[in-house]
Amino acid sequence: MIGELKRLMIGTPLETARAVHERLNKRTALAVFSSDAMSSASYATEEILRHLALAGPALIGAAAFRYSGPLGGLIALLLIIVVFSYRQTIAAYPKGGGSYIVCSENLGRMPGLIAGAALLTDYILTVAVSISAGVFALTSLIKSLAPYSVPIAIIAIALIALANLRGLRESGALFAAPTYVFLVMVLSMIAYGIFRWITGDTITIVPPPGPVAGPGELEFGPNSHYEPISIFLLMASFASGCAALTGIEAIADGVPAFKKPEAHNARVTLVWMAFFLLTMFLGVTWLSSYGAVPSNEESLLSQIGRGVFGEGILHTILQFATAGILFLAANTAFADFPRLASFIARDRFLPRQFTSLGDRLVFSNGIVLLAGASAILVIIFNARVTNLIPLYAVGVFLGFTLSQAGMVRRWFRLKEPGWQRSAFFNGLGAVTTFVVLWVIIIAKFLEGAWMVVLLIPAIVLLFLGIHKHYVNTAKQLSLEGLEPPPPLRNTVVVPVSTLHRGVINALKYAESIAPGNVIAVHVAMDEVQTAKLREKWGKWGGTTQLVVLDSPYRSLVRPLIRYLDEVDRQWNNDIITVVLPEFVPARWWHALLHNQTALLIKGALLFRKNRVVTSVPYRLDQ
Repeated sequence: MIGELKRLMIGTPLETARAVHERLNKRTALAVFSSDAMSSASYATEEILRHLALAGPALIGAAAFRYSGPLGGLIALLLIIVVFSYRQTIAAYPKGGGSYIVCSENLGRMPGLIAGAALLTDYILTVAVSISAGVFALTSLIKSLAPYSVPIAIIAIALIALANLRGLRESGALFAAPTYVFLVMVLSMIAYGIFRWITGDTITIVPPPGPVAGPGELEFGPNSHYEPISIFLLMASFASGCAALTGIEAIADGVPAFKKPEAHNARVTLVWMAFFLLTMFLGVTWLSSYGAVPSNEESLLSQIGRGVFGEGILHTILQFATAGILFLAANTAFADFPRLASFIARDRFLPRQFTSLGDRLVFSNGIVLLAGASAILVIIFNARVTNLIPLYAVGVFLGFTLSQAGMVRRWFRLKEPGWQRSAFFNGLGAVTTFVVLWVIIIAKFLEGAWMVVLLIPAIVLLFLGIHKHYVNTAKQLSLEGLEPPPPLRNTVVVPVSTLHRGVINALKYAESIAPGNVIAVHVAMDEVQTAKLREKWGKWGGTTQLVVLDSPYRSLVRPLIRYLDEVDRQWNNDIITVVLPEFVPARWWHALLHNQTALLIKGALLFRKNRVVTSVPYRLDQ
């Protein structure tokens, strides 16, 4: 029944030969790899304004642009630096150059593991943030759904995970539609806003009624206490806005998926992505100056769309397009997280199960882990983007810094033609992102960044512990230095509670593997039952010796274990095989009506040396 349900939900298994990937042109690749980055334009400006709102009316609404504008400009400059740095990475790694690979090859094992831990954390947060932001886009349009944000987010994660478990592919049409609809709608909104500004048509954004929203769960009313404008406040606002840089690495990871010449097409696509992201981010930041305020009732982008387009079909399309690209951004993480986990597992720093392709030619274990971890975050943080952002940027910028530092090391090591120029850009990227990383940690530490600061080292320790286990296991299993062992003597023990057809089958099997060296063992807990067994043994037991063990405390397993230990002490070079007679009921629920003695014995013998446990099933028809 479980197998049938799995086939219904996931589909029939696919042959390994069908594991092919679609080669993407630049237009399609922009949609496939840039949805995560470009979708951040829907919430990055809002996160800046939420922190500026801490200073009160002086930095709420139109007044906020005095600071949000320059902060947006700094973030745009940072984006340009990071993009130029990653162009060098793509040129150097035309087969794909994620932070884990770049750091492992150029900086060594430990920096590579730190980058891997940061990226895995980043992918989990990408799903949680993108899904939460997508749900907020929907509830901004359909207010009645707001109380159900968390269940909607969990259902969305489950559906995306299920689609990926079924083997969702990088279909151009599937990925391009939401991305380009969002791109067209936001660019049209910005263009129409510029047109109205040029023509003198006043843009009026009416924020929703209710308190102004700050970071986390903070809300401000007329009598609220506000903070003074300070460097620390501006640092926190800048750190929140750096969410606009999430997802940039996806193109560097996905270079092999491009049509030839792969590296050239990937570098061009990266520039396109940066251009569109900058335009949308700066455009939304400028339009927010017309009176948009952060609110827990309606997203900033929805307010701007309503102010520019008015209430109507265009505003509705904008909101659905926003939700679409955000859900698509989450789906991108479902492709990248399992693949990265498989790389780390291949190097024996994660369980080997993560290297295995499932029935539908996807890394099923990675997909399930990602879905579960992101769903837990959504529940803990109540599907609120602003609660998740402090955790988000730490992993992103740690990955940026390590990747660019690894590239600098590579240029100095290989000294290829033009290496000085490439090293300069990567060095500038490494220094800049390192400074920003510390700004984020300092400004966001108490808001939640401390969790990631502790989590990433904990994941690295987990990696090292897993690797140590695999290394020790390999050493213990190695044939190196091992002399051929002498022949083993096999003693077979068959636990018998009563005589039935299943026991007779088990005894026959035991005699076939160790003729003349089989012992039947009965643990006596009922004198009448033991007497009946002795009576029948002469007819059915044949030449097999029957040993009866007393059990004054009515324990079945302990006397059996003690007896096996006694047998083990009698012989050298001896292995004991325990043959368990088991009858298999015709219906699964029939098993609930019987003792699970065999399971108890298996569990007790599992970690003991020189013990082999074999089950001999006897299947019942009805």
